[in-house]
Amino acid sequence: MKAWRFYAFGDMRLDDDPEPVCGAGHVLVEPICVQPSVTEAQLAQGIPTLSDDREKRRLETKAPLKLFGHEFCARVVETGPGVTRFRVGDRVAARAKLPCGACPLCRSERGDLCRKGPVIGFDLPGCFAERARIPEIALVTVDDRISDSEAACLQSLSDSVAAVETAELRMADAVAIFGQGSMGLECLQIARLSGAGRVITVDVRDEACAVSRELGADHALNARECDPVAAIRDLTGGNGADVVFECAGGSPKQGLAGHQSLLQALDAVRSGGTIVGVSWFGAPLELNIDLFRERSLRYVFPDVSTLAHLEHTVRLVASGRVRLKPTITHVLSGMKWVPRAFGITANKGRFRAINPAQVVMRA
Repeated sequence: MKAWRFYAFGDMRLDDDPEPVCGAGHVLVEPICVQPSVTEAQLAQGIPTLSDDREKRRLETKAPLKLFGHEFCARVVETGPGVTRFRVGDRVAARAKLPCGACPLCRSERGDLCRKGPVIGFDLPGCFAERARIPEIALVTVDDRISDSEAACLQSLSDSVAAVETAELRMADAVAIFGQGSMGLECLQIARLSGAGRVITVDVRDEACAVSRELGADHALNARECDPVAAIRDLTGGNGADVVFECAGGSPKQGLAGHQSLLQALDAVRSGGTIVGVSWFGAPLELNIDLFRERSLRYVFPDVSTLAHLEHTVRLVASGRVRLKPTITHVLSGMKWVPRAFGITANKGRFRAINPAQVVMRA
């Protein structure tokens, strides 16, 4: 079969690769629609972010590797021994991070807290290939009301559900969201569904602000045209937002905000409020911890999304309570366009993309 393999960051090739063997507790799938996450797209170009040192060492010693491809919609073509939840022909999507099954947390039925298990697309091959072998425990069935393109977004959406859950929103909380890429727009919709009162979003792109308004933002601020911190404070009676989601940080080379959006989030949240850190920055940051203490701020990070989160995203999208279609701006047809999808996703501002670029694997 054909599969995209990495020989180094910046060097991916479409190779012949052995057919995967199904095995107990696994299914074989044919990917239908796949998108690189922003983290994957940055890693592919050698931009420092989550796991860059680890993956670089693996490439130096074990290349070529089948990396990335955990955000997908695929069809089951074979089920292994012990698989009970899926049949041939089912469409499926997956969560990325899996429990190890052997640590004390997993053995005490708290596997959702495990951080030792494999990650699809990193430790396990993902779906930038004609076929892939996926553990049954990673998968959910995709509702017929959900398109292939929407289904490829479900993993990201499940992370956004986990982020809003971590925030512990209270009814009528004022919420601000810095960054209106895919996860920022998802957090916007989930926060709305979770009881948020006024929702204020911030981005630097007109097209992102327009989609934000379409999907329910009360105020979508373009940070190139106003001081977003002053505007948020003005809109909240001088208090600041109860909860701020920081979804804009990362490499400025890719049009992201560096750590400036985190500093703005600190100024935009009310005393005693909560900042939810969604972004990956790719390097250590220096923060004034005394400011957190003085203002009784909480800086929290999303829990790993679980199978229950992923199952909930299926219900949300199938019922129309969360809309993904307005965020899907670039869809490429044919497996040969995978590198192009990585390039668009790593430079969304340049290409006016909202969601990562998607690839329909069989043209």
